[in-house]
Amino acid sequence: MKTDLKPPVAKIEPRVFTLHGDTRTDNYFWLRERSNPEVMAYLEAENKYTAAVMQPTEPLQAQLYRELLGYIKETDQSAPEKLDNYYYYERTETGKAYPIYCRKQGSLDAPEEILLDQNLLAEGHDFCQLGVFQVSPDHKLLAYSVDLSGAETFTLYLKDLTTGQLLPDQIRNTYYSLAWANDNRTFFYTVLDEAKRPYQLYRHTLGTGPRDDVLLYHETDEMYNMFLHKSRSKAYILVYLRQSVTSEWHYLSADDPTGQFRVIQPRQHGLEYLVDHHGDEFFILTNAEAENFRVMTVSTANPAKAQWRELIPHRPAVKVDELLAFEDHLVLFEREQGLPQIQVIHLPDQTSHYVEFTEPAYTIWPQGNREFQTAQLRFGYSSLVTPPSTFDYEMNDRTRDLKKQEEVPGYDPAQYQSERIFATAADGVPVPISLVYKKGLVKDGRSPLLMHGYGAYEASMDAYFASRRLCLLERGFVFAIPHIRGGGEMGRRWYEQGKLLHKRNSFTDFIACAEHLVVEKYTSADKLVAFGRSAGGLLMGAVTNIRPDLFKVVVAGVPFVDAINTMLDASIPLTTSEFEEWGNPADPTYYAYIKSYSPYDNVEAKAYPHLLVTAGLNDPRVQYWEPAKWVARLRALKTDQNVLLLKTEMSAGHSGPSDRYAYLREWAFTYAFILDRLGIYA
Repeated sequence: MKTDLKPPVAKIEPRVFTLHGDTRTDNYFWLRERSNPEVMAYLEAENKYTAAVMQPTEPLQAQLYRELLGYIKETDQSAPEKLDNYYYYERTETGKAYPIYCRKQGSLDAPEEILLDQNLLAEGHDFCQLGVFQVSPDHKLLAYSVDLSGAETFTLYLKDLTTGQLLPDQIRNTYYSLAWANDNRTFFYTVLDEAKRPYQLYRHTLGTGPRDDVLLYHETDEMYNMFLHKSRSKAYILVYLRQSVTSEWHYLSADDPTGQFRVIQPRQHGLEYLVDHHGDEFFILTNAEAENFRVMTVSTANPAKAQWRELIPHRPAVKVDELLAFEDHLVLFEREQGLPQIQVIHLPDQTSHYVEFTEPAYTIWPQGNREFQTAQLRFGYSSLVTPPSTFDYEMNDRTRDLKKQEEVPGYDPAQYQSERIFATAADGVPVPISLVYKKGLVKDGRSPLLMHGYGAYEASMDAYFASRRLCLLERGFVFAIPHIRGGGEMGRRWYEQGKLLHKRNSFTDFIACAEHLVVEKYTSADKLVAFGRSAGGLLMGAVTNIRPDLFKVVVAGVPFVDAINTMLDASIPLTTSEFEEWGNPADPTYYAYIKSYSPYDNVEAKAYPHLLVTAGLNDPRVQYWEPAKWVARLRALKTDQNVLLLKTEMSAGHSGPSDRYAYLREWAFTYAFILDRLGIYA
């Protein structure tokens, strides 16, 4: 890696802000000016510098890419899912970057029907992402939406699956939600406001233009986002309005698409609930008088909270994350002692049991389950050593059938070891860490170790398999996931202790885990790598400011690092809806607290680790200027000679490249940076 090249220097244009008696000077505020040619020139200059610095690692990148590609089965197919008389699946072909969506009618021996080839949609475009993919109830029409920039703003199309032709109906500025009514000619969808917030609900009738679509609901509270779906029973269209700690549901008979939506329970600040339908009742999963949630039932005729009846009481040690209603069963996806579990309740006699899992750390998730009148539950399973697996579980006889496991050429799980250990946080709280490494590890402090952290939004970063890690494990790495506060792994209180005025716990937990891994000689500070994306990028920025000496290399992907400026700007997507996550800096208490950890505002004149920072020009979640400003300030202030790179995807958004081969090349680039900085060249 070339380290004698001169990096770009962003010009300084001081912008002074005063709030609550506090004055801040932002030297790089001008980088927000997307239409300014100087901004684009600066980003391009950073990309050229990054490419030049990384040029000597290109043979290593090529080698890593070959390895990454070798760990995937290029021509593959998902486990078909039965829906009515059809089997739906997607498949990939060698050399093609995107999936092909297919089905077969009647049996898996029937001829294949290609519904949509995403490779054709992507022709001539650097980016292509699907939003919705919904077949009409009679299976004759397909509603799908496409984003060609990474901005997560989708154009909706309708395809006649009988003729293969597109219908003239075409709707722009839509989001990830769509639901068909049972008449097969009416559907509902959401559109975005200027801040990319799904805020309006429309009804569309086939054969009419979008201008004739009926606006059914306009959410005026900027803290709320709107989503919708159809109940699994196919009886109701459900509209879900939510902000971080409050939710509200509306429902409409799917047989009466021109009817009026009714509210289940009007929003009450702090009241959260989820809804599924069964017979003449709704199942309600709620935190009402239940920190870790309980299950209620209520009549569909009068579903207000005053009528809710308890079905499953609150259990302080068990967090209920999700429920699925079937004709004769209720399935709960839960967490206990940080591990996910599945409880199956037989509704006719109220008996229940748990699905058994034996590995020390793993993850599970509901997969498909679009049929209501079935005793079969489909779920996904993965662990740090077990590739993603699709199981069909017979809920009556308690047997499971492995329908599909991701094939990883050359991979032998018996060669790897996973474990779950605990570090002690600064305030004495035990923090779990999931680990995987190749068997035979000698804990002498000489092994390189990659920590992957997140810790926000109550998102649980469970122990999951990723074939891309094998490149590192085969080179002697230990891979660690610290389950820090701010995530949801250990229940609702775990989340509450890592948000708002407790956010610093996320950072100190991560540092405590890193220190524990060093003390226990899994690694040492000169071989320790930290990685995080988005809110995990905020984590990277914060821990790098607090303990730059603890990490040799830090990789921050699309990092939320300009926290105080972003949370003060309601025009930026996600800002207002996340006041309950970070706090509203219009309040001087939250202003001072956010400013105290905001990575951009706390860069100092001191030595920092080697840093690779990425951005997406079209990212609607973390604007490109956040990482760009952070890098500019680091360049101006840091006192070390370590490498600092900014790599901006100029044709992508928050998730990076949509092309699966480009995605692997990005990982090869990242791993090459890490290995080179650690002095591992083979």
